[in-house]
Amino acid sequence: MKKFTQSLALTALVLLPLAAAAQEAEPRLAVELNATEATEAGCKVTFLATNGLGTALDRAALEMALFDRDGGIRRIVTLEFKALPENKTKVLQFQLAGLDCAELGRVLVNDVTACEGPELAANLCLDRLATSARPDIGFGV
Repeated sequence: MKKFTQSLALTALVLLPLAAAAQEAEPRLAVELNATEATEAGCKVTFLATNGLGTALDRAALEMALFDRDGGIRRIVTLEFKALPENKTKVLQFQLAGLDCAELGRVLVNDVTACEGPELAANLCLDRLATSARPDIGFGV
């Protein structure tokens, strides 16, 4: 029994990194909330988008719900990411008029309103969306 348990533990140690590598290699659309900057007009929000889906996107757009630090919804906006070439990272900036960056507590990807390109299955962008954030603002699906 001891040898079986040791073999099982050794097998798990070998397979765990392989499973993690397979997850990392899965095609995805990565969107990072990179920065916010207060401006006279409101809040400038910067995103990094990396198309790792294995095909070019002719057009991508995300509907995002913006919440304040108390959890109240401030507004819903659709941000046009335009074309995203395959395996390319693109910097995108959006000016959100009348929004105070200091009050922005969470950004929720409410929906993918456009995911257009050759050989795209329905819901691929939403199913393969990976989010992250640099500022202290919650960002996710």
